Amino acid sequence: MEMNAAYTSFVALGDSFTEGMSDLRPDGSYRGWADLLAARLAARAPDFRYANLAVRGKLIGQIVAEQVDRAAAMKADVVTLVGGLNDTLRPKCDMGRVRGLLDEAVERLAPSCERLVLMRSPGRNGPVMERFRPRMEELFDHIDTLAARHGALVVDLYGAPVLGDQRLWDVDRLHLTGEGHRRVAEAVWQTLGLPAEDDWRAPLPSAARPGWAARRTADARFARQHLVPWIGRRLTGRSSGDGLPAKRPELLAYEYPLGAPLDGGPS
Repeated sequence: MEMNAAYTSFVALGDSFTEGMSDLRPDGSYRGWADLLAARLAARAPDFRYANLAVRGKLIGQIVAEQVDRAAAMKADVVTLVGGLNDTLRPKCDMGRVRGLLDEAVERLAPSCERLVLMRSPGRNGPVMERFRPRMEELFDHIDTLAARHGALVVDLYGAPVLGDQRLWDVDRLHLTGEGHRRVAEAVWQTLGLPAEDDWRAPLPSAARPGWAARRTADARFARQHLVPWIGRRLTGRSSGDGLPAKRPELLAYEYPLGAPLDGGPS
């Protein structure tokens, strides 16, 4: 399939990033970059179909076991795989096993689709993430190697400074806002060879930095509401996605939710 083609089907695999947390619709469901991308692809292709197998909290082994074969069987034009980052954020992580599972996933997905898209996930700042940064960068280096080996595309979100701007992250500091997801959708869109609508790497307008007291209050609220529960799940082996089904498990015709804009703007 030629770049800039009318892609007629899209399957997304992964965890909370691909599920769309924390880009909330008015009804409380998550939208996210994959839904935004699907809507734009659907506008170009009659009978467009979309599946999203992502479930929050999934490790790469779970993605391989639960999502890869299902996705490969769908024979979609475009498949996106984003996984492994949750593994790197665990207290203990066997990076050799993570690399091997990614190898397995890509080897099974690449022959099944026209365009396999991998990602270097967006970077975040702060002491928690700094501890895990060497693992994350090892993961991203391996993704580059796999893409070169299998002819996959790579969306380099990690190399975009704007996606480190805290204003593009939700209060949990783990998931992108709606504007963050919109930029990711645009990045994937352009990587697929489709005409750019804007510069997703453009920095946000300058804004006054919150004062010391406001930052400390926000840090305390974040620790209480998000960091402590997150650490608890890591230590006990639990996941926020335990028992949850895939977001959109079947490859079906996609209609964008009534009243939601195709351009990914606020709904």
